[in-house]
Amino acid sequence: MLHTVNKSPFDKTSLEACLRLSQAGSAVLMIEDGVYGALKGTRAEGMVKAALQDREVYVLGPDLEARGMRADAVIEGIKVVDYGGFVDLVAEKNTVQSWL
Repeated sequence: MLHTVNKSPFDKTSLEACLRLSQAGSAVLMIEDGVYGALKGTRAEGMVKAALQDREVYVLGPDLEARGMRADAVIEGIKVVDYGGFVDLVAEKNTVQSWL
């Protein structure tokens, strides 16, 4: 399953809920303001690193760039994807769950 998170972890609990309830082996993609959860040195870093142990974690590069962030600010282990990569993830996974 692919889980998409589009809310900042500093405004909503969507990322926390997603990481707590998603199953091992699933994929998580942070998009829109959800990309703030992919940044090093934030309070979200610990839970994201824990999720990386048994989940694939991605962040949408164009949304990072739109918010003035670079890929080198992303937590190690998170894969940065472009729009084509987003489409590939949706096509690869049999179900998509959006966390709003």
